[in-house]
Amino acid sequence: MKYIDIHCHLQFPEYDADREGAINRAQKEEIGIINVGTDIPMSEKAIELAERHENMWATAAIHPNHAKEIFDFSALEDMAKHPKVVAIGECGLDYFHSEPEDMEKQREVFIQHIELANKVNKPLMLHIRNGKDNLNAYREAVEILKGYSRVRANFHFFAGNIEDLKSIVDLNCTVSFTGVVTFARNYDEVLKSAPIDRIMSETDAPYVAPVPNRGKRNEPLFIKDISHAMASIRGEDESVFLPKIVDNARKMFGI
Repeated sequence: MKYIDIHCHLQFPEYDADREGAINRAQKEEIGIINVGTDIPMSEKAIELAERHENMWATAAIHPNHAKEIFDFSALEDMAKHPKVVAIGECGLDYFHSEPEDMEKQREVFIQHIELANKVNKPLMLHIRNGKDNLNAYREAVEILKGYSRVRANFHFFAGNIEDLKSIVDLNCTVSFTGVVTFARNYDEVLKSAPIDRIMSETDAPYVAPVPNRGKRNEPLFIKDISHAMASIRGEDESVFLPKIVDNARKMFGI
């Protein structure tokens, strides 16, 4: 693998018309792919795709925005044991549109996911989003991990500050960055501050396509643009940086 997209959703309906085409375009560029589950059906579909393709893996979980729905957690426990499932996620806390009762349910389901990750000894793929009025979900997620987790975690689509980053690094966890780094300067200092062994690359496809494809449907092929932008922002030699972030993913997810 020359590149890796550690967080995308090729199982989503946005790819129904050309899913294999998107996969083939990525494979030609030696891009590894982790398809991330967001509920039971989407986790199952992610696993099915991973079973059919090389250099492709999956995760399984209930997204925090689905935490208050009725679901069969035992089905998730079965999927977590699959050899192509390399992490439990995306799970966590999303406080942006949540009411207090939703937040409490999210915490409960988040802890269930952590306990499952501990049981199968696989890392966590986290979705953490701050709420309004300075409600810091990152700080709360770190405290929950300190209390319950025995595995590492990746904070996907990292949008925290340098203080949040430090607390995550102190937990021996990682952060990943998306195409936002190609068109917004909000996270340049955070990206520069992150230790090189604690960062990874992702598209979060089909969302947030990077420049020069901003506004279009995203896909794993565009991880190249994101990875090169990350190296440029950090002032890193690409011949060193690009293999390093692939190696970080290999170590984190055992691939």
